[in-house]
Amino acid sequence: MISFELSERQQQMKELAHWLAENEIRPIAMEAERMKRVPEQWLQKINQMGIHLNPAGFQSGKNQSGRLQKENEANRLGVIAMEELAWGDAAVTLSLPGPGLGGPPLQASGTPEQQERFLSIFTMDEPRWGAYAVTEPEAGSDVSGIRTTAARVDGGYLLNGQKIFITNGARASWVIVFATVDPALGRFGHRAFIVEKGMKGFAATKIVDKLGLRANETAELVFEDCFVPDENLLGGEELYERRHAKSSGFQVAMKTFDSTRPVVAAMAVGIARAAYEYTLEFVKKEFPKHGHLYPLAIDLLAESETDIAASRLLVWEAAWKADMGKENAKEAALCKAMAGKMALDVCSRCLEILGPSGLEGHPVEKWYRDVKVFDIFEGTNEIQHLVIARNQYAQYRLRV
Repeated sequence: MISFELSERQQQMKELAHWLAENEIRPIAMEAERMKRVPEQWLQKINQMGIHLNPAGFQSGKNQSGRLQKENEANRLGVIAMEELAWGDAAVTLSLPGPGLGGPPLQASGTPEQQERFLSIFTMDEPRWGAYAVTEPEAGSDVSGIRTTAARVDGGYLLNGQKIFITNGARASWVIVFATVDPALGRFGHRAFIVEKGMKGFAATKIVDKLGLRANETAELVFEDCFVPDENLLGGEELYERRHAKSSGFQVAMKTFDSTRPVVAAMAVGIARAAYEYTLEFVKKEFPKHGHLYPLAIDLLAESETDIAASRLLVWEAAWKADMGKENAKEAALCKAMAGKMALDVCSRCLEILGPSGLEGHPVEKWYRDVKVFDIFEGTNEIQHLVIARNQYAQYRLRV
């Protein structure tokens, strides 16, 4: 039986993250939205504070070797912190220095030498980023359909192809890139590479203009005969020697999603909570208790609070199972599917209550635009339903 109370350590993380969200993130959020970037001076300040976006979501400080710390509460600490940070602002949060989405596959599958080399760069000297590149113009939800190629040559591989919608892709010091050695092999041809900024043939060609999360950099990446040495093949050749190895490139991508989907879901919960709290305060101040709109507003807010609480518990369960070393693919899909839709519904209800007071230039309108992508990235809701169905019916050996 799990406890619904936060441990002392978890409560401290929650308080720290909320302090950061309230005092550092929210004050710059609307200006960053208008500028479509987070101020460099602010990023320098945050980095000097030792605040980094790490594989579990959030970290304050490092151990003596500079490596990101591992702990059996890492996933729970991450989702707790990410809810608070997204409550402050999701776009600014995603722009925090650190390995970001590139961290989980590196920590799970990288060799000790790769982990030391690429994770040790995240210090307080200057802000640095990592990134994760799977999505392509013709392969988003269907990861098995990637067409970026990796041709074997003497001493390494030549990468050719394109990746799109890559968070922090242009500024990243390194990017985990998925490619195929042979499209005919399907998922068994996948390999993951650590591509470093400045490698010949690798370029960020475009920063995408978006509906929401405008302050966060989203890039298109191009590879034209980009040479990647053997030592940058994630996990080394032995990781891919057996055709049906669970540690194949495709499985690396899938296990990454099991780690990151609860984090994304937690961020959706944070945005929904921000909209709910803002609207609740508005109703308390502006709606007379005996007015004809008051009962409708209270009903919509009660429904929203219920949905937020339910989504949070699903997130916590997925994170808890990950911390316990249990398979959490279904739980990660459940929380991601529910939280993304829930947050969009909550923001929509809040705009309905606010009326003209929630129009452009107000935070709820921004949160509504920001939250739309949360039922798309890290796998669309349709993909989450497929993952849930496959896990649900696996015991009956039915193919879904």
